[in-house]
Amino acid sequence: METRYLPDPVRYKQLDTKEMRENFLLENLFAPGEIKLVYSNADRAIVGSIVPTKSPLQLEGGKEIASQYFTERREIGVINIGGTGMVNINGKNFTLSNCDFLYIGRGSKDPIFSSQDPRNPAQFYLLSYPAHAVYPTTLITQSDMEPAHLGTLEESNKRTIYKAIHPGGAKSCQLVMGMTILAEGCIWNTMSAHTHERRTEAYLYFDIPDNAVVFHFMGMPSETRHIVIRDRQAVISPSWSIHSGAGTRNYKFIWGMGGENQEFGDMDAVKMEGLF
Repeated sequence: METRYLPDPVRYKQLDTKEMRENFLLENLFAPGEIKLVYSNADRAIVGSIVPTKSPLQLEGGKEIASQYFTERREIGVINIGGTGMVNINGKNFTLSNCDFLYIGRGSKDPIFSSQDPRNPAQFYLLSYPAHAVYPTTLITQSDMEPAHLGTLEESNKRTIYKAIHPGGAKSCQLVMGMTILAEGCIWNTMSAHTHERRTEAYLYFDIPDNAVVFHFMGMPSETRHIVIRDRQAVISPSWSIHSGAGTRNYKFIWGMGGENQEFGDMDAVKMEGLF
């Protein structure tokens, strides 16, 4: 497990492009046959991926989180962005098709991840936060989630939001997680921009063609920067930073948050004239 200590708003101003990427971007997250995890000091979030091929992969605890098993004091949100896969928890199998979510509650020992077809493996993306309460492990298929249609073609931000893990859906201790799909011809997400000082967020961008990129904008509203992101790359967004993006074409992304509360609308809006 890699550990990241994110810069504060003062040190952030001094970073060059390479240092920005090294600190905030998870560039090579998905690897066939591997579990890759990144531990962040920001709200003690863990961002990771599991890509089982010929053999199942088991998620375990370790020294980094000082636990006998991974969910001893944690909860996990999982989405599959690859071929059909299975997650076995305490002897019970959950099947995840593409874009299905799974909430794994605290106390679910050593989940085992596998792929239905190793030639088209599942690609599990996960986000985990500490949990002080137990909620049931829950499968959330894309058809289970009520879509919210937002934005306009005129503003190039027409999009559909799917909330998976939230107070009105699969219950959790502090994790909130879902997916946004931009309509064809639309490129902007989360603009007008906002921050939320009470929680951190992680973005995973996916279904970006090889000849396209997304420019992820971050930083304090008074001093914004960007990171160029390609398919299946993630970025960790600290509480003091905006998190917005514009692509060279439409794309999808997974958003996930953890911190003081679970209110989706708990945002500190930034007016357009406040961006620099």
